[in-house]
Amino acid sequence: MAEIFQAASVGKHPCPECGADLQWNAARQALACPYCGTVVPWAPGKEPEPGASVVEQDLQQALDNPASGRGWGGATGLEKREVQCQSCHAISVFVDGKVARRCDFCGSPAIIEHATLNDAITPQSLLPFKVSEAQMRARLRQWYGSRWFAPNKLKSAALTDTLSGVYLPYWTFDAQASARWRADAGHYYYETESHRDGKGNLQTRQVRHVRWVPAAGSLAHFFDDQLVPGTAGVHPALLRQIEPFPTQTDLKPYSPEFVRGWTVERYQIDLGKAEKLNQEAMQQQMQVLCGREVPGDTLRNLQVDARYQGRTFKHILVPVWLVSYTYGARSFQVVANGYTGAIAGEQPYSWVKITFAVLAVLLLILLLVSFNQ
Repeated sequence: MAEIFQAASVGKHPCPECGADLQWNAARQALACPYCGTVVPWAPGKEPEPGASVVEQDLQQALDNPASGRGWGGATGLEKREVQCQSCHAISVFVDGKVARRCDFCGSPAIIEHATLNDAITPQSLLPFKVSEAQMRARLRQWYGSRWFAPNKLKSAALTDTLSGVYLPYWTFDAQASARWRADAGHYYYETESHRDGKGNLQTRQVRHVRWVPAAGSLAHFFDDQLVPGTAGVHPALLRQIEPFPTQTDLKPYSPEFVRGWTVERYQIDLGKAEKLNQEAMQQQMQVLCGREVPGDTLRNLQVDARYQGRTFKHILVPVWLVSYTYGARSFQVVANGYTGAIAGEQPYSWVKITFAVLAVLLLILLLVSFNQ
């Protein structure tokens, strides 16, 4: 069982000019030296090693053998350090000597060393950063500019120099689902009824009724790469807005070159909890899918008996650009998909602007009413 969890790893890639370790450069989509800028045409995944493919793991075996496949990173020759934020409780993993003065997720300076227990499941694959830092800064400036009801000071208060690139932990789940369902199927029909209006005149109208009949059936569905975030540092509502991540097509086998120089968050939603969240999400989706199978115009008393077989999972890392800032007494996050560029964010609101907008609408309504009179 330990073999299928083993992360793909490669030896260090020294810069041919200065000898420093090469890192993944999103702008160049290649390895580049962070010191002298030398670019090396190395394509991740073109140097296969045993077990270096992206493979689905058997979920039940992993739950039955929780000690297998542990030891974050799975690569040799890496200097690794973990710190935990005392404010948002996110655990960050720094590879090859990178340090932090503040938490990348909430901006708090209250970060302390976290004991590395080698008890985390190894990430087997990841999506490398595709949107560069310069591209993201430009997109963020556009995003800030489009916040009409934000205070004017927001652009200077939420500086893009707090931008940081972070690899977030995610779980993906596959399953073959089969379900039997039964429900009452409602069919609309209309009857003409007579009634008297307020003046006593006899009128007719079409009244809708429902004819209920029992219905039953079955449904098969394959769940492919259902995502469950393992992060504690990024707000879940924001993550949902920047999903999906193209995990079905673009995942790369894990390699330390991708994460050198970047912050990696260690998951705090473990496999057992993620599996339960995935089970609940699949059950909800099966309710919806089976509901669509019920004939007629409406339904009631839907009951679904769903079974899930061949459940597999992957532990992956996905790239996110993150800005955390404080405005007044509140903290806010802006999150961007480091692969697709999708942005979602929180912002303060200017009640002065909102008040003037409401007054302007009311004034326009009054002018229209006066003009019509």
